[in-house]
Amino acid sequence: MGNHGYETGRLNLPFVGIATFGKRPYVEDWSSINAEVAVLGAPFDGGTQYRPGARFGPRAVREASTLFSFGHAGAYDHEDDATYLPASVRIVDMGDADIIHTDTDGSHKGIEAGVRAALKAGALPVTIGGDHSINIPCINAFDDQGDIHILQIDAHLDFVDERHGVRNGHGNPMRRAAEKPYVTGLTQLGIRNVSSTAKEGYADARAMGSDILSVRQCRSLGPEALSKRIPKRSRVYITIDIDAFCPSIAPGTGTPSHGGFLYYDVLELLQQVAKDHEVVGIDLVEVAPDYDQTGSTAILAAQVLLNLLGFIFHERRA
Repeated sequence: MGNHGYETGRLNLPFVGIATFGKRPYVEDWSSINAEVAVLGAPFDGGTQYRPGARFGPRAVREASTLFSFGHAGAYDHEDDATYLPASVRIVDMGDADIIHTDTDGSHKGIEAGVRAALKAGALPVTIGGDHSINIPCINAFDDQGDIHILQIDAHLDFVDERHGVRNGHGNPMRRAAEKPYVTGLTQLGIRNVSSTAKEGYADARAMGSDILSVRQCRSLGPEALSKRIPKRSRVYITIDIDAFCPSIAPGTGTPSHGGFLYYDVLELLQQVAKDHEVVGIDLVEVAPDYDQTGSTAILAAQVLLNLLGFIFHERRA
């Protein structure tokens, strides 16, 4: 028979158990969060202008995140000679915000309440969308947190003011953010090809404090120079649209745009930003698993988030 280790604890392989983010504990009572990171699902895609399906993003990214969660004491990276996310970094999964179908305002209020609960507990809020409109309630929740700078990694500028009365769809979030008095500026990276925003939107964005660079411009500068473009001592909120990545590696999204970032383009940038700046919030949006035949997009999303959290807390511990 052999000793299966039942006496010494569970093996807890990635494919068993409940698929919380990173197989971390689930906290149903948001008033009792005791953690350094609180992950919130925001399964809302009522802001999409083309293909829906990002409402299933949180579920897919959680499931993919179990691949990297063997229950070991952190993840050792031989390149960096560092162990990321040891057990001492306390991460919890808050579950999902309440979503009301067809009701953008009501759904956004539910998401905002979740992010506020994480911030009140002193945890770093990590919100998994959903479409990019979910960034709007995330940023609303920072109204009592002091000044923040937004780093957007995305194919599209998302700087539309209003179209046919729509002000809170997934083409609007960076415009809504720029209007906030506590948002001191935006760094918008990966913007390329035919975008969601007309020419005047780019002029508006620059006038409101945006630094806009394409994938090719980012590559020619490199991660250190890119990070330096963010003002020194900024408290940075990072919003990652999965369509920032090339659809050759991230097809599972509603508005794919070829010529996007590859994995290390983004990973090395995030590692540098975590070294240079304080990261105060994260969202990752627009994973739509129904277009993700191999599951690679959700795996990419989970890997990016776990690595980013690893970099942030490695720097905080240092």
